[in-house]
Amino acid sequence: MGNISYAAVCGIYCGDCEYLNRQCKGCEYQAGKPFWTQQTPSKICPLHDCCRNSKRLEHCGLCEDFPCKTFRELRDPSMSDEEFEKSLSQRKDELRRRMELGTEQWLSERTSS
Repeated sequence: MGNISYAAVCGIYCGDCEYLNRQCKGCEYQAGKPFWTQQTPSKICPLHDCCRNSKRLEHCGLCEDFPCKTFRELRDPSMSDEEFEKSLSQRKDELRRRMELGTEQWLSERTSS
């Protein structure tokens, strides 16, 4: 099985992130407070805060409001509109796959690809 700390609530697999082990140890490991959240008023990822802290869900794909406004609008400001739409689509697909397989199997699949 892969590292559960790399299974972000938003559908990103942190093991693919260029910042892993440089500026971040994984979204779950850091309780939804990766490096970029220091630039936000709440100092926590709004998706992580809603999903894990407020709704007590394992990931956004399990929410009855998925994909909610926050999920659809939270973006890396350095991304172009095209890059953001591609990222959004990929994250939705990953969360659907994670719901289908369960997180352990999803992580195994992600680490073997």
